[in-house]
Order: sequence, then C-alpha cells, then structure tokens
Amino acid sequence: MLFSVIVPTLNAGDSWSLWIDVLKSQSLAPDNVLIIDSGSVDDTVKLSNEAGFSVQILPTGTFNHGGTRQQAALQCLNHDVVVFLTQDALLADAHALRNILLPFNDKSVMAVCGRQLPRKHATLIETHARLYNYSSKSFTRTMQDAAKFGLKTAFMSNSFAAYRISALTEISGFPDDVIFGEDMYVAAKILKAGYKTAYAAGACVYHSHGYTLLQEVHRYFDMGVFHTQEPWLRSDFGGAEGEGVKFILSEFKYLLEHSYWLIPEAALRVVLRYAGFRLGLVEKSLPLWLKRKIAMNKGYFK
Repeated sequence: MLFSVIVPTLNAGDSWSLWIDVLKSQSLAPDNVLIIDSGSVDDTVKLSNEAGFSVQILPTGTFNHGGTRQQAALQCLNHDVVVFLTQDALLADAHALRNILLPFNDKSVMAVCGRQLPRKHATLIETHARLYNYSSKSFTRTMQDAAKFGLKTAFMSNSFAAYRISALTEISGFPDDVIFGEDMYVAAKILKAGYKTAYAAGACVYHSHGYTLLQEVHRYFDMGVFHTQEPWLRSDFGGAEGEGVKFILSEFKYLLEHSYWLIPEAALRVVLRYAGFRLGLVEKSLPLWLKRKIAMNKGYFK
C-alpha cells in the first residue's frame, strides 16, 4: 500500500526537529511526505527540506482547512492512502503509522481516525477531553450507527487521520472553503456513500490544547459557523446535545476525583463554549468586524 503523509505547517517552532525525528523512526515509512507551508519565518521549511520532504509554499493568506488539504491530496493521486497530521501532533511510538493503516485491510473502510493522547504537561481539563473523546478501544462506523451516536458517528480529526484516495475522489474530496470541520464533512460524505469509517486506538499521537477562556469562545464560534453552513450534517445525522451533557458530567466527575477546585473553571468554559457556538449559528446576522474578532480562523472572513 503506497501512502503519503501530508502536514500543513506555519512556524512549527523548536519542536519541529523532534517531530521529524519521530516520523523518520516509524517502522513503516511513508512513500512521500508533503509539507504545505503557509509562510513560516522560522526554520520549518529549512528543516523540512533537509529531511527530504516535499515542500510547497502557499501564498500568504490562502490557507483554508478544506481547500488546502484537497489541493495537497490531489498531488498524491498515485498513492492508495493519504495520512494527514498537524505540526503539533507528535507520533507516540514507532508503529503509529503502521497502525493507522491496519483498518484498511477491510476494503469497505475508507477513512481512519487515530487516537490522540494528552500532551506532556497537559492540564487536567485538556487531559479529560482526550481521555473522553479518544477511546482505548477500536471500532468501525456505518451510516446505520447515526441512530445511536448521532453526529458523533462522523467523528474524525485531521490531526491524525487517513483516507483512501479512491474515496476522496468519489465524494469530490474536502470542501473548498470551510472555517472548521473539514474532517467531519469528509467522514460524513463517506458514510452517506455507503462506506465505513474506523477508529484505530493503537495509532496514537500526543496532541491536546490548553485553550484559554477566550480561545474556547473562538473555537466554538467557528464550530457554530460550520454547522450553519453545512446544515445537512445535523439533519442527516442528528445533533450532539446529548453527547455534550455526557461530556460535562464526565468532566465534573473526573475533576472531582482529581482536582475539585477546577470545577468552577470547567463550568465557566461550558458557558463560554455554548455562547460561542450559539453566536456561530447566527453569524450571518453579525457584522464582518465582529465575526473577525470572535473567530479563531479570522482569515476566513474576508
């Protein structure tokens, strides 16, 4: 199976050398590594070239979560699978790439999501999020699972995910212009086409975010905008409100057991996430300057 690794980068920083070393230590090496850089001013491009990666430099301000990934995937049409990673997702062991490809032994599996573990020195709040959302057990999903899991049926994360090129071609690939959620969009299209997606618990990266309170608003605003622009997701798969309640209860229980004094902060984050999401749902009624101020992906609003 021929496969490429694709990584969007922007000023990957001091950790980029380690990222490269870990990738090169994999027990199954990719046939190509394509770096899509958005104008780094540090050593990201230099180190990538020295590592023997293919590097493409994007014009300033042209990166888009969906469109950029689609253009990168189109450069890998001679391969069977593309694996997407982000610059802050560090492969957890030497077999991570091998393990994310294993579910493709089932010819009906068209996309695979890897497991994300909390990064070193992660806060308890971000640690719980990774433990809750990324199970230690592998599974597959079909469209029929939407009745049970709702929108979470189409869960995917391009911080570490793999796709068959044939499936991307059949569903017309990633959307050209999205603020957020290009991974869920593609997973949902694959499921609606009658194929399976998979979660590979043995394919792990270290990746988590310690968002500030304001960043929680930014991120969930973008999420709300995405769902407003892609209403078919919620109509075809259902909502995720019940899952949100389960997450909150699990988070409070986890913090109660480990650091109960963080519960007020966690509660405030819930309020801010909800506020950000609701604002995103009505973004069409907001002035452009306000959308740019609230959004995490500010360049989306031109």
